[in-house]
Amino acid sequence: MKYKDITSNKEINAYLKKGDANLKQLGFKDHSSAHCVQVARQAGKILERFGYSEHEIELAKIAGFMHDIGNAINRTHHAEYGALLANDLLKETDLPLADRVTIVSAIGNHDESTGGPEDVISAALIIADKTDVRRSRVRQKEKSSFDIHDRVNYAVTESKLKIAKDKSVIALNLQIDESICSMYDYFEIFLERMMLCRKSAEILGTTFKLTVNGRKVL
Repeated sequence: MKYKDITSNKEINAYLKKGDANLKQLGFKDHSSAHCVQVARQAGKILERFGYSEHEIELAKIAGFMHDIGNAINRTHHAEYGALLANDLLKETDLPLADRVTIVSAIGNHDESTGGPEDVISAALIIADKTDVRRSRVRQKEKSSFDIHDRVNYAVTESKLKIAKDKSVIALNLQIDESICSMYDYFEIFLERMMLCRKSAEILGTTFKLTVNGRKVL
């Protein structure tokens, strides 16, 4: 079972689609397959840049694609629900037990409210997920109805995740329109997530830094 097989699995995609529909109804930003593919690719890229094996890269990409599947059950504790659901779905594949356990653990620990990085797979997943901040994740609606999450994401005009050539730093560089979202609003939403990225970077033997409008803030 490879990443490409996971992305084309009808049952997995059905759960992801339902989860995103549930969050749309609740007013959350985009959590569609587009977000899941972005997280999968970025998680794989992080491990690739740090010299991890193709096998580990593959596991990170699978975990990245499936990480939000629990939203189909409930947003609260979606990471834990997602881990249990992913375990059941992956049991039906030829994925080895050890790989399934690694993926399930990464999914179950990706949310900042209850989890944290346990290994390089979960660390890459967390960084990829928490740094997916972009205007296109805001659903189409009147700006007057934006909540703080909408404003923060809509304010981001440019987002780049860079890894230093010597692998000493993973840096998220953002350009924010401060007329839409203040720095205070940004940190109210994202400080806990950025600190989780810092812990994840430590697992990878590097450091995490955040710059906003050219200013180092973490």
